[in-house]
Amino acid sequence: MDSLRIAVCQLNLHVGDLDGNKEKIITAYKQAESATADIAIFPELAVCGYPHEDLLLKSAFVEEVQKTLETISREINSCVAVIGFVSGEEAAADPVRRTSNSAAICANGQIYGIYNKRALPDYGVFDEERYFSPGKGKAPIFEINGVNVGVTICEDLWLPNGVIDELATNGAQIVLNLNASPYELGKIQTRLKVLQQRIQEAKIPIVYVNQVGGQDELIFDGGSMVIAADGNVLSNAPQFEETVIIADIEPTTKTSDEADIKIPLDSKEYDPPQSQLKHALFQPLEPLSEIWKALCLATSDYLRKNNFTDVVIGLSGGIDSAIVATIAADALGPEHVHTVALPSRFSSTHSIEDAASLAANLGCDHRVIPIEQTHEAFLRTLSESFTGISEDTTEENLQSRIRGTLLMALSNKFSWLVLTTGNKSELAVGYSTLYGDTAGAFAVIKDLWKTQVYDLAKWKNFTAGKEVIPNSIIEKPPSAELRPDQLDEDSLPPYEILDKLLRDIIEKDKVINQLIQEGYDPNMVKHVASLVDLAEYKRRQSPVGPKISPKAFGRDRRIPIINAYNRN
Repeated sequence: MDSLRIAVCQLNLHVGDLDGNKEKIITAYKQAESATADIAIFPELAVCGYPHEDLLLKSAFVEEVQKTLETISREINSCVAVIGFVSGEEAAADPVRRTSNSAAICANGQIYGIYNKRALPDYGVFDEERYFSPGKGKAPIFEINGVNVGVTICEDLWLPNGVIDELATNGAQIVLNLNASPYELGKIQTRLKVLQQRIQEAKIPIVYVNQVGGQDELIFDGGSMVIAADGNVLSNAPQFEETVIIADIEPTTKTSDEADIKIPLDSKEYDPPQSQLKHALFQPLEPLSEIWKALCLATSDYLRKNNFTDVVIGLSGGIDSAIVATIAADALGPEHVHTVALPSRFSSTHSIEDAASLAANLGCDHRVIPIEQTHEAFLRTLSESFTGISEDTTEENLQSRIRGTLLMALSNKFSWLVLTTGNKSELAVGYSTLYGDTAGAFAVIKDLWKTQVYDLAKWKNFTAGKEVIPNSIIEKPPSAELRPDQLDEDSLPPYEILDKLLRDIIEKDKVINQLIQEGYDPNMVKHVASLVDLAEYKRRQSPVGPKISPKAFGRDRRIPIINAYNRN
């Protein structure tokens, strides 16, 4: 045959929703059948979703995953389906016999074979060695419509001279690679580079499928690809969208007839004929557009998959809450976004007006709940205990905690999920109030530096062709407005300098002496590094938020709270 027709099924999967995932897989499979595909390829662990975490320590869950796969396999006909699932026993079982991260090769109502992932990542956000045993022995080759096909899973792709090279040497003509590859800015270009490196080494085409969707702090951006043996992209899927793409891919010349498993299939006529199939090709997104789509998807999926429909956001009139509200309105629809201004005597008139203008521009429900009387009541209650002690940030932080309490009350009463508005710069140095502005369920811009927040706001207005976020919000100096004439730069270096330094400390793990040698002011470096270390206990208690950078706070960066290490 000239080529194989492959359906690349880029699905938004839901961890633990076995029935829902089953229905998505079967629906996409039927779409592949109607396109007369030879193979339908699904993401890594498609049956159960990813990452599953300690669900894999539950034997009942593992058994249900396997039963669900068996049910799916009975729906598979002469279009071969390659489906990610969990094989073996629960992860708490004997390490030699525990679960594997596997792909099932299904056709004709049965499972013909299984490939077990060999390379188990155990860095960054990954913990696969906690749950899985690596695959061993010869990687099987499956003959499908006369073509020798190899199957690999995610991390297998990232290792040079690994299983892909082995499959090519043993006669595979095409390799399928199943993925649940988390997003970070620019990751799609990195993946393409790695794919082309493996193709250059093995001289074999690769079909790469990735899942899409939000899962806690991880985002999966899709971006599935079909790449020919010369390294050119034949077809690809858009990022951040659930879709099925169909591609005809030419295998390399057969060098061996000795496939491990031959799958008998009925002959078919392609519709449309192979010469007439049009391959989908999408251009990479511009970086700020990529970030926006990622945050919108993360927000909508966090709500939808947790059975929420609406959010509530405290609007201060500042840039952070403005960008969070705008993302939420795009992600959920403005009718599902409720904004609240909670002014005190320190809130400027222009901030209150800016908050109202933003809500009007977005079309969101907006209300004003003054906190001045509540703040005064708190101060009276504490006055005896505070006698003889001058005012400090304690009285300032009460305002933030009152706002957090009121937002949580609205959440409790109306089942609105609270979105917090802190950015990565503030989270890094602890410029936030525990149980105040950190109170909430999902931190949309938790992994955005302050300078990125400004860039994103300007981009949104530019692409919208109108002033969605009032320019007065973008142009005003940032301030928490907890005391008269307060500015962020009273306590912190300018964000243009601070963010660069924080990237070096957090994302590049540079130490103090190295940073000073690179030209940073020594006192500033020591002060900021100290703030980062001291704020670890706050970060540990902050809500989850979507990862978009190479190293985000949370599962990506695990630093002890009790920590006497000297950064020098």
